[in-house]
Amino acid sequence: MSYLMPAEFATKMVDAGEAKIYMSTRDTLVRAFMAGAILALAAVFAVSVAVATGSHLIGSILFPVGFCMLYLMGFDLLTGVFMLTPLAWLDRRPGVTWGQILRNWGLVFLGNFGGALTVAFLMSFIFTYGYNTDGGAIAEKVAHIGEARTLGYAEYGAAGWFTIFIRGMLCNWMVSMGVVGAMISTNVSGKVIAMWMPIMLFFFMGFEHSVVNMFLFPFGLIMGGEFSVMDYFIWNEIPTALGNLVGGLAFTGLTLYATHVRTAKKRALMSAPTQTQPQM
Repeated sequence: MSYLMPAEFATKMVDAGEAKIYMSTRDTLVRAFMAGAILALAAVFAVSVAVATGSHLIGSILFPVGFCMLYLMGFDLLTGVFMLTPLAWLDRRPGVTWGQILRNWGLVFLGNFGGALTVAFLMSFIFTYGYNTDGGAIAEKVAHIGEARTLGYAEYGAAGWFTIFIRGMLCNWMVSMGVVGAMISTNVSGKVIAMWMPIMLFFFMGFEHSVVNMFLFPFGLIMGGEFSVMDYFIWNEIPTALGNLVGGLAFTGLTLYATHVRTAKKRALMSAPTQTQPQM
């Protein structure tokens, strides 16, 4: 596959962050909506496979298909812009301010949530035949996921909250690696391989992704999960989003920027000492 050197794709990261900041409101919302919807479909696909096969591993191997599709189409996830847009400010790109960055994050959040929520209602309608049945094994599985990953954390108080936060950090370390993976190759197969690996890892490990959860938890509530909307936001979405922000920026964005864009001076090589000839 065609491979770009780190200095090249690191510069592309900064360029991408700047482009997203200056994107129109309409385009930002449309691209975010489609990203949330496609990732939601991938999530329900992975859960369906895991329930049908009894193997979480198989579901995790197949989940990245949604991530690959949405990034090949040029759509945007909140986890991606968390990592990319601050780099444009750090690089002092003209006119880039924190106000513009926060505006982009807010629009992408709304778009992602709208897309994920739309798929949650569509899939709940399908599984229940228009809310006339209980939704079966898949609906029950997602309802239990929602309970375990809200009330299950709440049982541990502050320690549970910080557990979600750390899982969110680890998640976007991997997801943002997938975002960068789409930039390190110039052909489709190379991009897909580079994106697939970190996304499969995060899903199998059960790390917390704010956009995936925008689908899983509303869908779980519709399917009868015994937790509340406030449980979802306080004990999952908020700490997950904050963890995603810190993990993606600290572990991927800043490290790649620091060592491949703002590189330190190279170490000077010491010349070999000259040997003096003994006098006769």
